Amino acid sequence: MIPLLVLVGPTASGKTELSLRLAEALGGEIVGADSVQIYRDFLIGAAQPTPAERARAPHHLIGELAPGDEVDANRYVALASEAIADIDARDRLPIVCGGTFLWVRALLFGLAEAPAGDETIRERHRAWAERDGRQALHAELARVDAPTAARLHPNDFIRVSRALEVYELSGRRMSDVQGEHGFRQARYDARLLGLEWPRDVYDARVAARARIMWEQGLLTEVGELLAAGHGQARAMGAVGYKQVRAALERGPIQQAELLDEIVRATRVFARRQRTWLREQPVEWWDAPSAYDEPAWSQRVDELRRWWDATRARRRERGAHEP
Repeated sequence: MIPLLVLVGPTASGKTELSLRLAEALGGEIVGADSVQIYRDFLIGAAQPTPAERARAPHHLIGELAPGDEVDANRYVALASEAIADIDARDRLPIVCGGTFLWVRALLFGLAEAPAGDETIRERHRAWAERDGRQALHAELARVDAPTAARLHPNDFIRVSRALEVYELSGRRMSDVQGEHGFRQARYDARLLGLEWPRDVYDARVAARARIMWEQGLLTEVGELLAAGHGQARAMGAVGYKQVRAALERGPIQQAELLDEIVRATRVFARRQRTWLREQPVEWWDAPSAYDEPAWSQRVDELRRWWDATRARRRERGAHEP
């Protein structure tokens, strides 16, 4: 299997900088796994890597789709798998980095078998959401598949619609389909790494990140996205964008109040991310000392040995194939 580094952790934990340092040290290329960073024009609120950061290592699936494009786990897996295969074919190390852990799980373990999408049903769901609001679709999902509804936000139209679509086409709940699949068949020889911060330091990082985004022009970015007709884009429901849009609709902006809202929403999102991560075999590195020597060099050397050993096993298996 292709060796793969996967950098995980809650938002604002330092995944981007870690991915850049490892890519530089190991000769890697970065594959995004973020459902907002994948879109063009969603820059500041998504914390997309800057041009200077992207110059440090090749990036894939960052700013590649138009804001109105729809991408679900199926499409993401197809796009990321293609990028990873291309990176591996050039004898470079693929480094997946992002906080959309449903996508990460689907990439690592495949997707449960479910009926193919039906555009007629999806159009009906869109019309329903436009007429009665996305909450109406979520309420219907709660009626037919309570476990799936419990883990999906009412504004997550794509996933809510997909779960309803599966039920309408097959009569089976998405929660049952995924439960039978179990996500047990690994697709890659993957190592999951993350940075762990003391809670008070992490909370300070979240607050600082919100202030920096504001200073960089988050309010202007959201206003321009709305003016360009992207108010219904899926990414507009992400933390930061959602709060700013609501504030613009309310009227005069109260900066301190708005930043507090963004920080609180980010912390809630981070708790959900940590819940998923508790069940994963993540190698946690102490974040404050992650880049201190000699520990950093030792970790890089160990990862290089792992990568070399994995490539050697693949060559060995290939030599014995008929």
